[in-house]
Amino acid sequence: MRQTVRKPASVGEILVEEFLRPLNLTQAQLAEAMGVQRKHVNELCNDRRIITADTALILARVFGNTADFWLNLQRRVDLWEAMNSPERRERITRAKPLRLPRSNAA
Repeated sequence: MRQTVRKPASVGEILVEEFLRPLNLTQAQLAEAMGVQRKHVNELCNDRRIITADTALILARVFGNTADFWLNLQRRVDLWEAMNSPERRERITRAKPLRLPRSNAA
């Protein structure tokens, strides 16, 4: 497994630095546009809530980008955290690759 040394930017960092600040949006304004409580947006901005498929679709609709954009941000952070947590990495490395029989079809 290839390990990235530098932690990727979090979803909250991207949301605040690339969307809220440049667009002069408050968390309350984003919450209203998303149709969610301000607490939901605050938790996203402060990395206390992850991006779900539903949230990705909502953010994509609000900002005019794609759900894949938001889900990929979350995926990068999740993978980095799994690879850089000693406990989680140990659990992952305990898994044994399957030895599948080779197919005779060539």
